[in-house]
Amino acid sequence: MRLGAVIGRVTLSVVVPQLEGGRWLLVSPFTREHFQRGTEGPIGLSKDSSLVVYDSLGGGVGDTIGFVEGREAAQPFDKPPPIDAINAALIDNVFYNPKPEASGS
Repeated sequence: MRLGAVIGRVTLSVVVPQLEGGRWLLVSPFTREHFQRGTEGPIGLSKDSSLVVYDSLGGGVGDTIGFVEGREAAQPFDKPPPIDAINAALIDNVFYNPKPEASGS
């Protein structure tokens, strides 16, 4: 699972029937720099490409979500739909506490 910030929504004119009722979120994935910066400053856009994520949990713009990509994204469905990423979690807080780098011996 990866974390990312919801930066927008996507509207489709035609949807695969088994995906009706969900929404599509535009997500900027977090990078190492996001965690190292901590809560200082705005989340901002990632240097990585943004992606479209299927959401049935109710994520919205400004939320942090946990998303799954690839084959695992289709696992919650009886018949695998044509999706590449799905929202798996709505994240309230992220605690990042890296271990100090070991000094050379």
